[in-house]
Amino acid sequence: MKSKKVLSLVATVVLISGVLAGCSSKSGGSSSGTKSKEVKITMLNSKGEIQSQLEDAAKEFKKTNPNIKLDVVVTGNGQSPFEKISAMYASGNAPTLAMLDPTDIIKLNDKFEDLSKQKWIADTVDNSLDTIKTSDGKVPAFPFTIEGAGFIYNKTILDKAGVDPASIKTLNDLKSAFDKIKAKGSEALAICSADWSLAGHFLSIAYADQSNDPAKVNEFFDQLKAGKVDLTKNKPFNGLIDTFDVMKKYNIDKKDPLSATYENNQQQVGTGKVAFWFNGNWAWPQIKQFAGDNDNFGFIPVPVSNNASDYGNSGIPAGVTKYIGVDNTTSTKAQKAAAEKFLNWIVYDKNGQDFLVNKSNIIPAFKNITLEPSSALAKSIKQYIKDGKTIQFITTTPSDHWSKVGVSMQKYLASKIDRAELAKEIQNYWKNVGK
Repeated sequence: MKSKKVLSLVATVVLISGVLAGCSSKSGGSSSGTKSKEVKITMLNSKGEIQSQLEDAAKEFKKTNPNIKLDVVVTGNGQSPFEKISAMYASGNAPTLAMLDPTDIIKLNDKFEDLSKQKWIADTVDNSLDTIKTSDGKVPAFPFTIEGAGFIYNKTILDKAGVDPASIKTLNDLKSAFDKIKAKGSEALAICSADWSLAGHFLSIAYADQSNDPAKVNEFFDQLKAGKVDLTKNKPFNGLIDTFDVMKKYNIDKKDPLSATYENNQQQVGTGKVAFWFNGNWAWPQIKQFAGDNDNFGFIPVPVSNNASDYGNSGIPAGVTKYIGVDNTTSTKAQKAAAEKFLNWIVYDKNGQDFLVNKSNIIPAFKNITLEPSSALAKSIKQYIKDGKTIQFITTTPSDHWSKVGVSMQKYLASKIDRAELAKEIQNYWKNVGK
């Protein structure tokens, strides 16, 4: 009897151990023989202003995906995303996920997975994939954010000066507003001297204002490349530079305009030291640090003539400005699956949506996300989109456009060259693209 009891007890222990091992295996327990191997993926982030938010998102994602570790690498200050990604590929250290500008996605589309079969494709906002979609239907990237740009205003300063932002419809209206603000003892404007802002965003308005038809804008680029455009005789270009000349006159840093920094400008508009600043809704997280979370900020378009009905005077540049590609060159099948899981987490998980909209103040490119951005700037952009008062956000200029043409814009800002010389330098850039 005794031996039978011992054998029975041993059998019971073995049976229970087997059951527990099975349960451990199914639940991802810590047994060395059953634990799934951790998949490590990396992401290149070209929106430095949300680096901490992305790092927090990676931690939140890991809570429900414990076998996936996501590390976020930020593009260096002053380095273009294309330079960074090119260096990473050249060193054999390509990121699993790469957040890039549309033009970079187009240029590198053969390095990215085709995401056209992903669930989120059906939930994208209309036309949000048009820019990057290939002729054979490949979707090489995920639309990360819709953004817009224009004159950011601090309503507290405008109210003090008796300026209604909605009344600014022409260049003369803008100048009048600047004068009223100065008369009340405040500074009217700050100009960001960064090359990406001057060439990538501000000058691009002249391109977008060529036509409300994107095909005709593309024709204009073709004419520029062929050397058949004289910008000194181009109405949208001259109109925008007329506005820039007024901006230079009222610039808080006009004595040393190239000393202005993006960080100082955020503080100036956030604290009410200046009333206007040309930039985009991506600047809100930093402005908020100085202004607090309130609705005293918004956008007005950049007027380029004294005829309010001229195309562009009532429109804000808006569109998808960042896409995320999934590497298909060195990433393993497991890494690609993990990367795709993270993208789906952003779109369909409540914590992913919270990261995108509430934490990062991003306007999502997905119709299923019903969260409304809380930031005043995102709300303003969304209203322009809703009202149909937008112009094309030019996102497909060559990767070196803002760095090379930005230098020309900086020279003009500092009055080192005149308008004719600026036009010539821009034209020469386009004539030599790809050569």
